[in-house]
Amino acid sequence: MALHHSRSLSFPSSSHPALTHFDDSLSRVRSSEAACCSLSSINATINGLKNLYDSIDDLLLLPHIQQVVSEECVDDCIRLLDACSSVKDLISLSKQNLRELLSAIRRKDVRGINTYLASRKRLKKMIQKCLKKLRRSSASATSENASLLKDAESVAISLLESLLSYMLGTKMQERKSSWSLVSKLMQSKKASDEENEFNKVDSLLQLNQENELVNHLKQMESSIQDVEEKLESTFRQLIKTRVSLLNILNH
Repeated sequence: MALHHSRSLSFPSSSHPALTHFDDSLSRVRSSEAACCSLSSINATINGLKNLYDSIDDLLLLPHIQQVVSEECVDDCIRLLDACSSVKDLISLSKQNLRELLSAIRRKDVRGINTYLASRKRLKKMIQKCLKKLRRSSASATSENASLLKDAESVAISLLESLLSYMLGTKMQERKSSWSLVSKLMQSKKASDEENEFNKVDSLLQLNQENELVNHLKQMESSIQDVEEKLESTFRQLIKTRVSLLNILNH
């Protein structure tokens, strides 16, 4: 059984402070993940995930918790490490694509813009493939027996899915072809405001809003850089957790 979240097993009379810290961290990640609607909010939630696994390392110092650590715990952690690594690669690729688009727009390079559109299409396919894999992992993270690592893994995978779904964007409504040039100009701001940051890039490209697009891409690059750094920090924390689990099993 994978690291039971059983207070009656380890702390019969009251919750240990380390367990309380874990519960609080888990609740914060769950509530903030539900409210993710921008790169900045996703970034804050990823930071919360890193703190959640930091609290797990504190729990792993407790003898009663160490007694229920199993090989399954290590396997789950490795699976999450792989998922985090895949998402890191995709966010880095997205950042590179957006940088190349910004350069193409500044140079008024139509070929460069078309290259971005082709790259974006390929990236969406890669994101969809990764999402399918994550959803399979999400099913594996579900357990009839509540456990600390299972709870953390489940919320971590859910967050990574949210990030990938946000990068994928929602499908543009099939209304563009019927718009006249005048209506496009009148509705350009409304269309951009309604969409997430990735879809806004597509909208501004279609509406030929060059100045607004340049500013938006600059802001996005900064936001994506923050997400990338937080993912890297979380990845390092997961490695630390895996080492802690292995050390417990080897002693």
